[in-house]
Amino acid sequence: MSFDIDKGKTLALVGESGCGKSTVARLLVGLYEPTRGHLTFDGQDAHAIFKTAQAAPLRRRIQMIFQDPYASLNPRWIVGDIVGEPLKEHGLIGDAVELKVRVGALLQSVGLSALDMVKYPHQFSGGQRQRISIARALATEPDFLVCDEPTSALDVSVQAQVLNIMKDLQRQRGLTYLFISHNLAVVRHVSDQVGVMYLGRLVELADKHELFDNPRHPYTRMLIDAIPKMHDTGRARTPVQGEVPNPLNPPTGCTFHPRCPHVSDRCKAERPALLTIAGVRIACHAVEEGRI
Repeated sequence: MSFDIDKGKTLALVGESGCGKSTVARLLVGLYEPTRGHLTFDGQDAHAIFKTAQAAPLRRRIQMIFQDPYASLNPRWIVGDIVGEPLKEHGLIGDAVELKVRVGALLQSVGLSALDMVKYPHQFSGGQRQRISIARALATEPDFLVCDEPTSALDVSVQAQVLNIMKDLQRQRGLTYLFISHNLAVVRHVSDQVGVMYLGRLVELADKHELFDNPRHPYTRMLIDAIPKMHDTGRARTPVQGEVPNPLNPPTGCTFHPRCPHVSDRCKAERPALLTIAGVRIACHAVEEGRI
């Protein structure tokens, strides 16, 4: 994996379940330690800092929104304690009255009421719980938010509300997002750049419009062909063929070759490098050789 995210922009990572998206998210926020490689954040080696006593200021700037709002909120705590915990943990606010005012403002910023802070998570719907998670992530005024499928557990109409809140907050605060999803319709709505992952590696990385209008990698084409389209009612969608191989025993060469319609002998023997071809970063021998 190798990618850059510009300040104030959104990079979306997409791919099938089990391809490593959530692992990347946990690496970026320091929940996992990398076996090799590094994360450079604002010119600093983040993982080197995470191991030192100076980690707290950096951790304040990098926060995470988790996938399941039913599991990521402590059911025994009221909302005021959940959202206020980062403020107390980082020593940003000590006064109880000031803390209450700040938590109320955070809840209002995500479309909830300050009166909700005395309630428990079970008193809220899924979409409201995810708003509470967003308010908690915003408490330390971060620069970078890692969003691990934040809308996948929600109904479609509620997804739209949460995504619009996230886009509004990004405009207001200049936030940078890594947005992880397997829903390409959501990705098209929120992202500036899109990275397509397959079995732990990036296979294509491009600007959103370039990727959706002109997908190059065979796997990206399969994913986009599988999206329902309003104007193609009645046309049979092309399913993504085959099964994801065992990541502990991946195929030789290009790991996508058992499912690829453009496979060659080179694909079976040699792993493709992530090259820049016509402004798009792509790992595919068929594209490199001009066969597709």
